[in-house]
Amino acid sequence: MASYSILTNNPLVADKLKGKKTVEYVPVSYEEILKMARDRVYQGYKLLSHPLSGSVKPKETPYKSIMVSTRKEEVEAQSVRIIEEAVMACGKFTDRRDSYGPDVRKDFQMIDWTLLESAFASADAW
Repeated sequence: MASYSILTNNPLVADKLKGKKTVEYVPVSYEEILKMARDRVYQGYKLLSHPLSGSVKPKETPYKSIMVSTRKEEVEAQSVRIIEEAVMACGKFTDRRDSYGPDVRKDFQMIDWTLLESAFASADAW
């Protein structure tokens, strides 16, 4: 397995990567996924994908997948700064996830999957 794991609330990601990558699927909010990643960063894990990747604003999409290292090291200042800024940014937006129908939710799942998939090459090389 790779030297990273994926934190996600996206069922499409969990389904596509089942048995292929280390995935922790938790059906929680976008903000909760950010906070889970923040907890990992403070434990010494490094962010390997940006928590605000893509042009979709926090809380406009209900789904987020974030790659973090599986090697625990010293807390990295850059990962702390990035994840803290992402959590703060998320708090500035209105939560719209309950207003979307099933088709829109599937679209947001695909957007999150595509962003995550594009990060595999660099994460696999890490």
